[in-house]
Amino acid sequence: MAKVINTSGKRKTAIARATLKEGKGRIRINSVPLEIYGSELSRMKISEPLILVPNGIEGVDVSIEVNGGGFMGQAEAIRTALARGILKWHNDPRIKDTFITYDRTLLVNDSRQKEAKKPHGRGARKKFQKSYR
Repeated sequence: MAKVINTSGKRKTAIARATLKEGKGRIRINSVPLEIYGSELSRMKISEPLILVPNGIEGVDVSIEVNGGGFMGQAEAIRTALARGILKWHNDPRIKDTFITYDRTLLVNDSRQKEAKKPHGRGARKKFQKSYR
């Protein structure tokens, strides 16, 4: 039976689901290859786990489905899902140490959310002006 691993990552309202299976080392995000996905900044963010573990996806095809949030939230969700998948695939504590020392959010979802808007203002904290005249 072929080895298949499912992982997920979240950031703000973006959710990424990654599926790792044996293959040729390709990464596809919403059926688009990583090389042409999104902006250069988001590609760099997504490829951080690949730079930290250079042979992390040798012989592994990664398929990632992502939705919700903006392009940067999606990129960070993808990177978390990818890093978790690499760690689970290799099951090597040194990889975990490498990821944690570089950036903890590679393996742990960033739980920060937007603060809710309140009444009498345009946002969470901003209030409409008063003049008393």
